[in-house]
Amino acid sequence: MPSLGRLHLVTDTRPGRDPLAVVSAALAVARAELVVQVRVEDSATDREAYDLTRRVLGQCAVYGATCLVNDRLHVALAVAAAGGHVGADDLPVAAARRVLGPAAVLGATAREPVTAAEAVAAGASYLGVGPCHVTTTKDGLPEPIGPAGVRAVAAAVDVPVIAIGGVTAATVPALVAAGAYGVAVVGALSAAADPARATAELLGALGC
Repeated sequence: MPSLGRLHLVTDTRPGRDPLAVVSAALAVARAELVVQVRVEDSATDREAYDLTRRVLGQCAVYGATCLVNDRLHVALAVAAAGGHVGADDLPVAAARRVLGPAAVLGATAREPVTAAEAVAAGASYLGVGPCHVTTTKDGLPEPIGPAGVRAVAAAVDVPVIAIGGVTAATVPALVAAGAYGVAVVGALSAAADPARATAELLGALGC
């Protein structure tokens, strides 16, 4: 299984965003410390998801970075990505593990200790924990759990905890202190005027 980078970039494919440009800028700074999780809008076709993932995977390969696919595990298999990530409404973790195989990276979303431990027992390689703070990049999310929620999950599992949801360079230290191995961001890079500089700031906050 590939080693897991501490900075995770979730692609932003909303109208007006340029996910490939953001990925390119972040990779040039973070290199192998970056994990790119390809997430597309629900309205995107599988072909669109496949084409974007294939191009992201090509960029990641240059730097030895990890490429994962959110939800659409068949796309992850089709492009030979390192693995995937499943949320609460996606395939169950155990089923996702059967689909991807034993060697793949498999992330699962959790926000409290019991479900987190269950996900790890079912085969999750790491946990995406949140939302930690208020975020506008995804609708219908539950209330933020803050660093205290991250601390509770991190104490219950022995896999990397990746804090997600409204993460900025300013909020990273408290999340790391709470037990987060790394952080996942969307808007902190996709909405940044200078994604490369924003990447460097996030890495600095992580101590990378």
